[in-house]
Amino acid sequence: MLDVPREAVLFLARLLATERKLRGTRNRTRALTCYHQAIMVLRHFRDGTDPATLARDHGIGRSTGYRYIDEATAVLADQAPHLHHALKNAHEAGVSHLVLDGMVIPTDRCLEKTTSVKGKSIDLWYSGKARHHGGNVQGVMEPDGFPLFISDVEPGSVNDLPAARTHMLGALYAFAAKGLPTLADLGYEGAGIGVITPIKQPSDGPPLALDNRTLNKLQRGVRCLGERGFALLTQRWRLLQHITASPSKIGDIARAALVLTHFEHGRLA
Repeated sequence: MLDVPREAVLFLARLLATERKLRGTRNRTRALTCYHQAIMVLRHFRDGTDPATLARDHGIGRSTGYRYIDEATAVLADQAPHLHHALKNAHEAGVSHLVLDGMVIPTDRCLEKTTSVKGKSIDLWYSGKARHHGGNVQGVMEPDGFPLFISDVEPGSVNDLPAARTHMLGALYAFAAKGLPTLADLGYEGAGIGVITPIKQPSDGPPLALDNRTLNKLQRGVRCLGERGFALLTQRWRLLQHITASPSKIGDIARAALVLTHFEHGRLA
C-alpha cells in the first residue's frame, strides 16, 4: 500500500504524459507507463526508498530508475509557484504576515571545498550551524505554517541571511511596502525593510528592557506557528530527511515536494 491519494498518482501521471508528448516519445517505447512511473517516484518521495530498490521492484534497470526519478522530479519542480506569484496571492488573500525560515536538508558527505570568510579551507556543503552536510533552502510560509515557496538550494556553508538575500529578500521588500511584513528569527538580523526579527540581547550589555523582552516573546509566539512549514514537508515526504542524490538537486527535490503538498491540500487543480 502506498500512503498517497490515488488522485496524486494520476496528477503526476498526467504531468509525465505531457512531458513525454513534448519530447516526442513514441508509444510503448518506455519501460514503464506514466502511471507506474508515478507510483515509483511517489514511493521515493513518500518513504525515501532508494532508486536501486525501486528499479528492482519495478523490473527495470538501475540507470533507468535514476533517470525516471530525475525526470519526474524536474517535471514536478517546474510546477512550483514563483516567488512573486506566491506573494501576490498571499497579499490578495489578506494574509496578515509571512514567516521566513531556512532549513539545511541533510545529504551524504560531499568533499567539495571552498574558502571561508576567514580564509580557511572548509567543506562547501558542511553546515556549522546544523553540524552536518546538507543544502540550505529558504521557505516562505503562511501564518499557520503552510509553505508557499521554497527557494533553490545553497551549499550548507552558506548561512540563512546570505541565502535569503540571493533568493527572496528583494521580493519580500516589495510586498512589505504594500503592508505584508515578514517575521524571521535572529539568523536574519539586519535583513532589511519589513523583515521583523527579535531584539538581540547584547553579550556584554545589561538585560533587555521589559518592553523589548515582551516584544520578543510576542514575536516568537506568532512566528513559531509559521515555522512548522518545513516539518510539514519533511514528515510527509521522508525523502527530505536525508537525500543521497547530488546536493545540487536538493532545490528541485524540495520544490517537487512542495508541489505535491499543494496538490494534496487543494492548492492545485
